[in-house]
Amino acid sequence: MTDTQNAERSPARRRFLIGAACALAAPVASPAIARGLGDYRRLKLTNWRTAESIDCVYWIDGQYVDEALPAFDHILRDWRLDRATRMDIRLINILASVQKRLECAEAFEIVSGYRTPETNAALRRRSRGVARNSYHTRAMAADVAMKTRSVRQMARAGLTLAAGGVGIYSRSEFVHLDSGPVRDWGR
Repeated sequence: MTDTQNAERSPARRRFLIGAACALAAPVASPAIARGLGDYRRLKLTNWRTAESIDCVYWIDGQYVDEALPAFDHILRDWRLDRATRMDIRLINILASVQKRLECAEAFEIVSGYRTPETNAALRRRSRGVARNSYHTRAMAADVAMKTRSVRQMARAGLTLAAGGVGIYSRSEFVHLDSGPVRDWGR
């Protein structure tokens, strides 16, 4: 049996591999960053539904850390059907940029990341607020929350990027960020 097959069959092994990829990509693991010479991008995410968290440097000195990117695909997966897909790297960059602009050490809490078309259809049957052609189904959107930042603060940070969609969901206390066309909605 290959390591990939083992990882797919064992959730504990999969979490270990993801943790190892991000640990390898952590700032102290990069000699350039340890010496203070490197530029890097880092993203912290928590998925409370699956009890998973990552704190991952995924870009160093103009290069993506290929070993780190699957960690985002996994944690942002459709948790209802346990299906992952390659997340749009522009979304990862938007999330990291918003987090950096918020100037806090807290991870984003994932409300929703990738959604399979089946999950999206089921959610549409329950709520008028779910788009038929949602960017979530294209792996280009995430709904996120924070305990130490308000929905308005998160949205404002997203809007300053002018890099995609920013939706404010004050009642539900989350912000939608996507890598689609620049637009905003909600109050």
